[in-house]
Parts: sequence; structure tokens; C-alpha cells
Amino acid sequence: MFGLSKKPKAETTAFSDFMRTASSREKKRVYGKVLTKAIERQNDVMKRVEVERQHC
Repeated sequence: MFGLSKKPKAETTAFSDFMRTASSREKKRVYGKVLTKAIERQNDVMKRVEVERQHC
């Protein structure tokens, strides 16, 4: 074509490999673990905020 060049291919990562090749069941299992951990971390943040408010 006239002056059009192909984009360079992006490097593959473990995450992109997982997203392309994992089964739906595997993805759901990982998503569940990630969400559980995120909820735990958010609850920890909320507890720390509550403790700080009580000391003010």
C-alpha cells in the first residue's frame, strides 16, 4: 500500500497468554480469587480508616 506500514507486533505476556488460552472455568476461578483478595484489601482499608476516625 501507499505509505501504510504494519504495526509492530506487541510482546506476549503471561497475562495475555492466559487470556487467550485459558478455559472459561480457569478464568472464572482466577477472577474469583482476584475479587476475593480485592475485597479483603478494601475491608482492611476501611478498618484502618475507622480506627483513625476513632482516635481523632
